[in-house]
Amino acid sequence: MAQENPSPDTTEFESVEDFVQADELDALRAERDDMRDRFMRALADAENSRKRADRDRREAEQYGSTRLARDLLPVFDNLKRALDATTDETRSHAAALIEGVELTLRELTQVMTKHGMIPISPLPGDAFDPQLHQAMFEAPVPGTKAGNIIQVMTEGFMLHDRLLRPAQVGVSSTPAN
Repeated sequence: MAQENPSPDTTEFESVEDFVQADELDALRAERDDMRDRFMRALADAENSRKRADRDRREAEQYGSTRLARDLLPVFDNLKRALDATTDETRSHAAALIEGVELTLRELTQVMTKHGMIPISPLPGDAFDPQLHQAMFEAPVPGTKAGNIIQVMTEGFMLHDRLLRPAQVGVSSTPAN
């Protein structure tokens, strides 16, 4: 089996200078190969760093507003509760005020949607999903199946594809017949 860089045999050379030149040539080849290997590794490291920086930048664009988004959720909840608490009598006496709250909630919802906040709005009767819902209580309710949502306390939200807040729900514990 032939070797790549056979070691120089002094009997093949006409002089000591030829032997020294061959030895130096072998050393230079080894150094060149080492430098090529180091260069290729550095090039791969630079490419990996560039890809990692791109990924980090994209994540910062999408999820950098997570804290602000979480801070807006109580505002959304309170506006929604205010509208849910209104009665027909209240609406007749304070129509302009209620309309202003409705417009504010609608605008807030549009801004949240524009920035990737997607509501999770389960309905009573939907199946409980622990990936999207947080069970606040369990109760046996006739006419329902165990694991179905019986009440929605607050809507949940996704920020793009990440869960920002699970929907808070009540779940039926009615045993199967």
